[in-house]
Amino acid sequence: MASTMLESPARPAAQRSGLVLVCMSVCTALVVGFVAAINLAVPKLAASSLQPTSSELLWIVDAYVVIFACLVIPAGAAGDKLGRKGTLLTGLAIFAAGAVVSAVAPDVALMLTGRAVTGLGAACVLPNCVGILLHATAPERRTHALAIWAAASGIGGVVGNVGGGAVLTAGSWHMLFAAVAVLAIGCLAWAARSAPRSPRHERTLDLPGTLLFVAAVVALLIGIIEGPEQGWGSTVVLTAFAAGVALSVSWVLVELRVAHPMLDPRLFRNPQLSSVSLGMTVLFFGNFGLFYVNASLLQYGRGFSVLQTGLGIIPLTVPLLVGTRYVPRLIARIGASATLAAAFALGSAGLLGLSYASAMAYPLYAAALVVVGLGIMLAAPCLTAQIASALPVERAGIAGGLQSATRELGSALGVAVVGTVLTAGFTQHLPAALQAHSPTPRTVKEALTLAPSDHDVITAAFTQGADTALRTAALVVLLAGALVVVGAGRGPSTATR
Repeated sequence: MASTMLESPARPAAQRSGLVLVCMSVCTALVVGFVAAINLAVPKLAASSLQPTSSELLWIVDAYVVIFACLVIPAGAAGDKLGRKGTLLTGLAIFAAGAVVSAVAPDVALMLTGRAVTGLGAACVLPNCVGILLHATAPERRTHALAIWAAASGIGGVVGNVGGGAVLTAGSWHMLFAAVAVLAIGCLAWAARSAPRSPRHERTLDLPGTLLFVAAVVALLIGIIEGPEQGWGSTVVLTAFAAGVALSVSWVLVELRVAHPMLDPRLFRNPQLSSVSLGMTVLFFGNFGLFYVNASLLQYGRGFSVLQTGLGIIPLTVPLLVGTRYVPRLIARIGASATLAAAFALGSAGLLGLSYASAMAYPLYAAALVVVGLGIMLAAPCLTAQIASALPVERAGIAGGLQSATRELGSALGVAVVGTVLTAGFTQHLPAALQAHSPTPRTVKEALTLAPSDHDVITAAFTQGADTALRTAALVVLLAGALVVVGAGRGPSTATR
């Protein structure tokens, strides 16, 4: 009897923390999965009344990810200062509102506005899910809770692909955004009921540093995305790159002067932290560059339905589901550098294999996806542990924010660079008559409108462009991965211990 009386108060507390864990995991999967889901809608958006150009299609995908990446650290600081639960609920409301704006958008400008607003909401959700989860969970259960939350974050992309494919099969791209808005409202109601309030902490919000950081990233992406359409030597592109450099320098100077910077550039004096941050960026560069290409390649090149396309990425997740738990043991046996070397070699080999298997039987394509998945399986936990170990325990919040920011920034760069190479390769392989047309068509929809009888030639040109994009991604992952491996072998500097 006494034992039962002692255990009863703890049991409801454990049940409440379990409900919070499930809720925070679902919220996280929603905002992460939306990054992947939109890729499936690209062919439908290209053929829609919005009539987006190739660069506008890239911005429709990237506007969300850019704002998400740039504001995730400031939004975490805002949660500390203003209250994590309130910031989370506000973020879910903003996320839903942005999705509604995108769902009813009559033109590209309003669509991009909605995507940016949704990205702001996502930035408020992700870091505060972690803060709420840690506050709601007993210390002895936090490791287990964080592992489950990390798994939800990891499979969010797959959930987005499969769920997005199912929604798009049932209706138009409008329905995808509407469904996301409904899910966000449901998560808001759930979090309002289950999430506990946590203490507030005095934090200074670095508004100048945040604005400069966002502007620098946007300027860089303008240069990359507009290059094929405007010309790499055009005033727009050169001005964008120059502004990106100037804004980046200004950001560093401002961050060095403020008392509480958004992200202290001095942290990157630590060679280990610099290299593994690059590693996280490169990992998601390849991952989401692949998601962008794969979504259209399977639909245009293989004639897959949207649902088949969403399901077609599943082989990539098999290693993640089966083998991730064994990775810490492998790292302990062979070391972080060897694990990362194998990870980036496998990732690069898998992307290269996909570029040659794009026109082969799907089982061969699926096998290459498994190889990519093996690379992600090895790299993700190793890089996460390396980022955490590169900073002292009292700076764990910075480590978490840096991990989220580099991941989303890598996703944005992957979509921009790989999508740009895809467009350039597609136009290069179009029939001469279409290449001579002014302006040259830069999407499959534009090309088919001009030459509907050349369907097979146009889709073959798209496949060739996709192959070039995948090979470019493979090269970037291999070369940048080599730099990461070298840096990961160097311990943290004393300046950051």
